[in-house]
Amino acid sequence: MLKRFVVSVAVLLCGTLLGAADTIQLKDAASVTGKILAERPDQVVVDLGYTVLIIPRPDIVKISKSEEAQPPKQTATSRQRAKPPSARADKAKADTNIVSAARSSEHSEPKGGFYYSSNKPQAERSVREQVNQLGEAVVQVRTPSGLGSGFIINEDGFLITNFHVIEGETQISVEVYHQKSGQLERKVYKQVRIVAVNKFDDLALLRIEDKDAPKFARVPVGDSDALAVGERVFAIGSPLGLERTVTEGIVSTKTRQLQGELYLQTTAQINPGNSGGPLFNLAGEVVGVTNMKAAYGEGLGFAIPVNAVKFFLDHRDAYAYANDNPSNPYNYLEPPGKTRLGQDEN
Repeated sequence: MLKRFVVSVAVLLCGTLLGAADTIQLKDAASVTGKILAERPDQVVVDLGYTVLIIPRPDIVKISKSEEAQPPKQTATSRQRAKPPSARADKAKADTNIVSAARSSEHSEPKGGFYYSSNKPQAERSVREQVNQLGEAVVQVRTPSGLGSGFIINEDGFLITNFHVIEGETQISVEVYHQKSGQLERKVYKQVRIVAVNKFDDLALLRIEDKDAPKFARVPVGDSDALAVGERVFAIGSPLGLERTVTEGIVSTKTRQLQGELYLQTTAQINPGNSGGPLFNLAGEVVGVTNMKAAYGEGLGFAIPVNAVKFFLDHRDAYAYANDNPSNPYNYLEPPGKTRLGQDEN
């Protein structure tokens, strides 16, 4: 603050699939063979037999569909033994619910319906591919006294930023870049509510409540414990007000102790205005929340581990923004009563 991003689809080695199969040609001469369950403007859902894969449209070069094979005639005995036609569809639907999330593939439904996180290790992609996918969910947070960054964690407009970005402020606006017809459209939302705060971990949960607000793009939440020292990461934010700025680096250490708290240290450049923005791994998952840098030095940025953020979100009711909550930064005490001075003790 000025005061203080289609998981690339790997080549899948599949056995011969029963029945008709469709072939999807991907970039880098890769391909996927399976049954297409659904085609949407931004993604294609493919049944591989043992799982369902969601492939973003930008990764698809060509789709070759085979004609549906005629089902064999069934005897009375075979009909009795056959599974109901809906069983496969139900399984596909269930698998799709497990793997879909945040415009990327193979992410589980959000814990408690609030945020999305990976249920298995994700394939890595280049920073260039990631930022095009995730940049829409990274926002700029403005207050009368400064600005910072943030990121949206679910489609209902909930977002994470640093507490110090909004400290002492109630007039907050959020700037979002929506993707429409391949273009970015800037939109400022001014009805922003403080939902929960943890001033000790420097975290704040906000919500955009404008009446005309659409469903928002969101990012998946990763696991900071799974990070390795030397692993490549990148940050997206608004350093010095330069929105949608991307910086890349590595994890220098996972356990840098500062003021009694453990932080991720990274060589990705962090500057005033990056505060509250996401630190991503190359799987496109948030692994930290950038919040400070060394005042005298370069390549010495720090981020709050995302596992601390998940704890904050899972227990957000305990950090609810309210005057009678001891975790609230503003506590209004009853004024003292009038003292009775000058009276005799008799």
